[in-house]
Amino acid sequence: MIRHDYAFPLRIDAGSSQVARASYPDHVDQLLRQLLLTSPGERVCQPEFGCGLRRLVFAGQSDALVATVRIQVQQAINRWLSDQVKLDNVDVLAGAAAPASGLDEGSLLITVSYTLVDTLTPTELQVKVI
Repeated sequence: MIRHDYAFPLRIDAGSSQVARASYPDHVDQLLRQLLLTSPGERVCQPEFGCGLRRLVFAGQSDALVATVRIQVQQAINRWLSDQVKLDNVDVLAGAAAPASGLDEGSLLITVSYTLVDTLTPTELQVKVI
């Protein structure tokens, strides 16, 4: 099967004057970042799309917040991208809970471990939410 995955943000490739393309792993990485950093209600045509992580940055950092973020990320990925990735693990680090991590207080570091469905390649993505 030939894949034609477009890069995000959508743009024209200067060399070919066509829509820029991304490799399959890069495309899935971009999809995950879009999902995690989009708030529900932000997209007019898909108001339920997103994860809502930015609003959780202002919640008091605690074990309960870490658990909530982990669950929201798992649910969003399983709902919107289960045809692209098999979710292996979600790890969440809150800045206030781990001062040695170098994270600012109030920020979150989310590490998503997953396997690409089409290639069975294990991959990891880190997203910092400030």
